[in-house]
Amino acid sequence: MLETPHVIVGAAIATKVVNPALAIPLAFASHFILEKVPHWNPHLNSETEKYGRPSKQSTYIVIADVAASLALGGYVASRALPDWGQTATILAACFAAVLPDILEGPYFFLNMRSEIIKKWIKFQKSIQVDIPIIPGLITQVITVLLAFWWIFS
Repeated sequence: MLETPHVIVGAAIATKVVNPALAIPLAFASHFILEKVPHWNPHLNSETEKYGRPSKQSTYIVIADVAASLALGGYVASRALPDWGQTATILAACFAAVLPDILEGPYFFLNMRSEIIKKWIKFQKSIQVDIPIIPGLITQVITVLLAFWWIFS
């Protein structure tokens, strides 16, 4: 799944579960649940295996997705102001929701090839439900819309 749905679901959890000791672990766990939702991703792993790095197109998709997730997660967190504690909880939950993917970043984009990260990528890949791009993006848009509905309800 792209980062944006993970971030918005993490933000939604922290918006509704205000206790950080509960919200942050739930946001982290949500990552693995969302990986079971049929979705599409750029094929960073297969591109890296084939070409030694992700393609330019995949890299651009990742950059756009990260920018969108930072903007939207920041927006949701800013709505909690002036409660800095709740704002921090939302931001921490956003981070926790994408942490499993962040751990893969050095492998793909900094050429840091370690056996631990390779095993992590293999695990993540084993739980993902990949589908073609159009239906896979539709499920992610629906996920984001449902999370925003939950936030604003």
